[in-house]
Amino acid sequence: VQLQASGGGLVQAGGSLRLSCAASGRTFSSYVMGWFRQAPGKEREFVAAISRSGGSTYYADSVKGRFTISRDNAKNTVYLQMNSLKPEDTALYYCAADETRRLFTAVVITSTAEYDYWGQGTQVTVSS
Repeated sequence: VQLQASGGGLVQAGGSLRLSCAASGRTFSSYVMGWFRQAPGKEREFVAAISRSGGSTYYADSVKGRFTISRDNAKNTVYLQMNSLKPEDTALYYCAADETRRLFTAVVITSTAEYDYWGQGTQVTVSS
């Protein structure tokens, strides 16, 4: 599967952005989808994940209550709505797809090693 992330940009602190990730192929609904981010000089970190049906979601503590992940399986797209943005949210944001059938648990879905396909990243910059 190929993933194309979009929607990044420059926004002031307190503002909002909505990221999208469009997937190719006909099996989108069989993938757990995740968002990760990487700031300069830092490791890639987990942001949010959503189960195949969209019925379960999981968030990093740093974004809980501010970000919302959702998916539209008919459109082969996963979204990340980001509200109340902070300068520390500045990073390159990646979407990723997990085609394995392991349980949707935190220890599994928060690991970069779990994901099989990655998009190219979209830059989010939050100014103070």
